[in-house]
Amino acid sequence: MTTFISDVLKDLKKSYPNFSYLTFVLPSKRAGLFLKHQLPQVLGQTAFAPIILSIEEFVEELSQLKSISNTELLFEFYNSYLALTKKSNVDSFETFSKWAQILLQDFNEIDRYLIPQEKIFNYISAIQDLKHWSLEDNKTDFVKNYLAFWGKIHTYYQHFTENLFNKNIGYQGLIYREAVENLESYMQTNEGKQHVFLGFNALNTAEETIIQELLQNGLAKIFWDIDKVFFENTNHGTALFTRQHKTNWKYFKNHPFNWATDNYSKEKNISIFGVPKNIGQAKYIGSILSDLQKQNNTLENTAVVLGDENLLVPVLNSIPSTVGSLNITMGFPLKSIPLASLFESLFHLHKASSNTFYYKDVVKIISHQFIKPLFNIENTDYASLINEIIETNNLVYLTKDKLEEITNKSVNIIDLLFSPWQKSIETALQNCSKLILAIKSYLDENKTANLLSLEYLYRFNVLFTEISRLNAEHGHIKDVNTLYSIYGEVLNTETLDFQGEPLQGLQVMGMLESRVLDFETIIISSVNEGILPSGKTNNSFIPFDVKLENNLPTYKEKDAVYTYHFYRLLQRAKNIYILYNTEADVLNGGEKSRFITQMELEGIHQINHQIIAPKVPVINASENVIKKTPDLQKQLIQLAYEGFSPSSLTSYFRNPIDFYYQKILRIREHNDVEETVAANTLGTVIHNTLEDFYKPLIGHVLTVEIINNLKSKNDDTVHQHFKNEYKQGDISTGKNLIIFEIAKRYVSNFLDLEIKSIKEGNKIKILVIEAKNEVEINIPELGFPVKLTGKVDRVDTCNGITRIIDYKTGSVQPSQVEIVDWEDITTDYKKYSKSFQVLAYAYMMQKSQNLKLPVEAGIISFKNLSSGFLKFSKKESSHSRNKDSLITLETLTAFETELKKLIIEICNPNIDFVEKEV
Repeated sequence: MTTFISDVLKDLKKSYPNFSYLTFVLPSKRAGLFLKHQLPQVLGQTAFAPIILSIEEFVEELSQLKSISNTELLFEFYNSYLALTKKSNVDSFETFSKWAQILLQDFNEIDRYLIPQEKIFNYISAIQDLKHWSLEDNKTDFVKNYLAFWGKIHTYYQHFTENLFNKNIGYQGLIYREAVENLESYMQTNEGKQHVFLGFNALNTAEETIIQELLQNGLAKIFWDIDKVFFENTNHGTALFTRQHKTNWKYFKNHPFNWATDNYSKEKNISIFGVPKNIGQAKYIGSILSDLQKQNNTLENTAVVLGDENLLVPVLNSIPSTVGSLNITMGFPLKSIPLASLFESLFHLHKASSNTFYYKDVVKIISHQFIKPLFNIENTDYASLINEIIETNNLVYLTKDKLEEITNKSVNIIDLLFSPWQKSIETALQNCSKLILAIKSYLDENKTANLLSLEYLYRFNVLFTEISRLNAEHGHIKDVNTLYSIYGEVLNTETLDFQGEPLQGLQVMGMLESRVLDFETIIISSVNEGILPSGKTNNSFIPFDVKLENNLPTYKEKDAVYTYHFYRLLQRAKNIYILYNTEADVLNGGEKSRFITQMELEGIHQINHQIIAPKVPVINASENVIKKTPDLQKQLIQLAYEGFSPSSLTSYFRNPIDFYYQKILRIREHNDVEETVAANTLGTVIHNTLEDFYKPLIGHVLTVEIINNLKSKNDDTVHQHFKNEYKQGDISTGKNLIIFEIAKRYVSNFLDLEIKSIKEGNKIKILVIEAKNEVEINIPELGFPVKLTGKVDRVDTCNGITRIIDYKTGSVQPSQVEIVDWEDITTDYKKYSKSFQVLAYAYMMQKSQNLKLPVEAGIISFKNLSSGFLKFSKKESSHSRNKDSLITLETLTAFETELKKLIIEICNPNIDFVEKEV
């Protein structure tokens, strides 16, 4: 296929048989690489290579200034800001960096377009004055300072640029302005030098000035890459800038305009695919590449152009494994590298000036993939040990000393990770660098397997070294928040560059990297509004109308730039695949791009437009069924021998699968650290407190004096049990303090209820506290022994009637301990589980203790103490008000029947465990 670069070289060969004395200037370094590759194909003989420069390199050579990073510019600008601002009005470096970024961009634009600085800065200052407070007679200090700031912008600019000149450094705009200043001198010293500019489109005023001067003085040629279809259509944005150049440049009054080609209208295979979501696009790109490879056996002269560069990783993961050569032109953002999350966590940990660390922050760091191996010392996994001790002792906050105590000071990395940073920024940076070296030392043990990880480390080492250098030179970073802000700034601008064969195989690139390059097959992703083109973003202090007046670019020019890049890619391509996201996302792009609609309306090409949806298999919902195998049956027999508890039986009729997980597989819920006291912990504390109070009273009749004596011990006893259950968790503040007070109030209210009952004339005698029961049930149908086990909170007598009492810290209503039909007691967990439990306790007590019937059994609910003792009752019907709360032999016999049915069902090998919808 023909390419723009080869066409230019063939044309030049007619005038310049020897290219060695030419200087080629292109929009990018990558374009220069492709030009160098095509030179021998055109020349057909051995020759010295010409000078090939990107426009930035050429302008730097003209200006004799060195370009520096945006972060270094911030430090230099802050020096000027400090020198010209009253100390009382000075912003911190962190605050300064937020607005200074925008101002630096404006400086850059003003200089690139050669706008008289003082004029435009005074104009902006006057607008601010007029716009806000010019009519106010008595301006506040804030208003005065604000207006003074705008009045000083030109002074800031002058001081800043003078400092940069003194150091022979600059930002892009300043370099361009200085290049224009030095142009005359350059032309005088390079009279015979020929320059070839090719592939340019949108030029700033400085570039236009430089190129026009060289053209007028016979020192240059320029080749445009534009198609007649766009050039001759005055409404088409692709040729907006090219038409302006042809019309406005004096050079083209007397010289030919090279070129307006005729490639776009040639026959092309254009397919447009609407695909839901970014991942869908990435997967479909992989599918397209797979089909192309089957057709051609190679992906040479094929490029994947990513409109949204965040798609790089998903696309790389979607490329078929059969693709051999692959070259990635765009860099991989450092912020997306796994190591970035480690330093993000470290900064988050140390931003709060404290010697104590939240346990989740600690766990996140020691569990990180780059850190966890460093905690494995002499076959001891100290990271897991720390996790275990945190959970066991309920440690919500930890110190470095505590971590060293847990690890017996065996893990040296703890000092680097958890030594406080607030005292010294230099220490913080040194710790980060030492941490990188520690990780490197471990990875070096197996270099071959860790090459990519070592590359990550190298890039982050460079990053922290750069921040250390800048801070050592300027000293503007005073605290960890500022350090984190600057770290984030550098992280967002740095990339990890891939190494590959740049001229072979499949090419993966961003839109800007595609400048001047031509491919036979093009796949473009994310062709959505807000991405291609990028939309009306205006990150500038310069108002729109001021930009228009001074011929500065606005969003309209930006759109034209995107339009050119998009259509230029299509000019010489034969096979074109355009993908867009069908799911509108306000943050990351909206509906399909106007470019797609424009192509369809032009009617130049036959376009295949499809909406692609992933195949979603229909998965029929199926019940979770556990078959009762012989092995499982053996486990059930063993469980029956050990004993079923009332709670395990209720868990079965709530959901048989839960019973299987908990009782057969012995799976328990993971015990997380309780930052706030959990409900079960509160319940345990109250149960244990009442056990302490009432165990010494077994066989005694309760009196008001006895209960009052217990009340005096309430605070200390509750506190002691909280200490036992909540371990080293803090109950002195916040929600935990409230829960601690609630526990004391629950116990106190219960004791008050006892006093009230005694004063009403009730005679209460304690019989048993925390009574353990284990009874054997005779079930002939099973043929193996079955036991029922459980612990009863309290058994007493009230006015001669035995009561079996179960404590519940949650809320229980009277209706939950009532039953109408016995068959229902093992069916509905929410309605009847409480009834089942208290009857099971009564059944066990009667079997083991030979209780004199009738008895009462029920619940005391600490959230519903006003209802008192909630007795189990049997009702004739759901609407009946008549209740029988006395448990007789007949009651227990009826319960036993249902109990045996339930146990037979659990142990029946022909009835599987089937999950219920809960």
